[in-house]
Amino acid sequence: MANALITVDELTAESQRVLHQTCNFIGTIDRQYEDRFAKEGGKIGSTLRIRKPNEYVVRTGKVLDVQHQAETYDTLTVATQKGVDMVFDSSELTLSIDRFSERYIQPAIKRLAANIEADALSMYKSVYNQVTPVTPTNALDFATVGQANRKLVEGLAPMGDWVLNLNPRQNQDFISDVKSLFHDSEGIKKQYREGKMGRTAAFDVYQNTNMGRHTQGAGNTAYTTSTQTGTIPASSATAIDEITVASGSGIVKKGDVFTIGNVFRVHPETKVSTGELQQFTVTADTASGAGDWAITPSIITGGAKQNVTIPTTSATAAITLGTASKNSDLGLAYHPTAFTFVSADLVMPDGVDFKARQVVDNISMRVVRQYDINNDQMPMRIDILYGYLATRPELATRLGSRVDA
Repeated sequence: MANALITVDELTAESQRVLHQTCNFIGTIDRQYEDRFAKEGGKIGSTLRIRKPNEYVVRTGKVLDVQHQAETYDTLTVATQKGVDMVFDSSELTLSIDRFSERYIQPAIKRLAANIEADALSMYKSVYNQVTPVTPTNALDFATVGQANRKLVEGLAPMGDWVLNLNPRQNQDFISDVKSLFHDSEGIKKQYREGKMGRTAAFDVYQNTNMGRHTQGAGNTAYTTSTQTGTIPASSATAIDEITVASGSGIVKKGDVFTIGNVFRVHPETKVSTGELQQFTVTADTASGAGDWAITPSIITGGAKQNVTIPTTSATAAITLGTASKNSDLGLAYHPTAFTFVSADLVMPDGVDFKARQVVDNISMRVVRQYDINNDQMPMRIDILYGYLATRPELATRLGSRVDA
């Protein structure tokens, strides 16, 4: 009996299975599937609006103080289409799906997954909370993970689904530091097979080879700011997304974390000062040290969305950055809703040999094959259309360690 050709549904399902097993960052964050593209197909540049939580000012006393609903949204752009392309002859398509997957699908999809993961992990640059060991050049330890736990608690991250995703060296350091705290169990054994170390300090712990390092910009420590759209506001409900830096030299890079003197973080609900400086991150590379810096979070000193307090305004305030031009290992601690990954259906073309689309865990994948009469071959393409956004970065914290000496 002749061997049957592998079907398009088998190819698509197996490709989705491999992708699902490989992406442990995307697999642990909020994934949304944009089904409005199910018929006509999506395209690069399509957008999705994600509603942000409402916030209110608490009244003191019996006099009614009505607040209008002010719905706010983040706009997520489906900006990237990636895929892998292969070509086969009929004999190769008569292999069993297991052998075909081992020889062709797994190497291709793992490479695709690594690229998608790397794209999504770039969202770390929008995370402004950061913790490091007491001595930043030291290895990641349990105490630093405890600091990350505290950051999430203070950001009111819902308990129960926290994830700690580390680069391989951080994972090795962390295992070494906490090995005496673990016992031999089936859950711990999975760390060697699936990249999941177990659960500790309220986190499910993973390692990810795409979680790399952050390179600090060349900026020095002489930066000062004299204005945030004029002056540092004493009390303003207006969001300030840009600061004007009066002095300092050296390019600052997107993702660099800094603090501003006398700008303190407040409790998200009571708005009482925590006594700790608010951390910020630069959202775009600067052309030079002085000038305007785009930042996140916004500086808001009053109203329902207040996030900082500035007890005393002054002519200048010192900006403190990390060590110029240094590399540091990078990890992320987060609640899944800190980040959003959106996948949309691609258009299904007509006039092809075969085509199929499958959605698994809200990730849409399309497989299309056509016959090449000129070369007697069957080229095939596997595509994913996606976008991503740090929708609630306050529910995430970076972990930096082993900063270059």
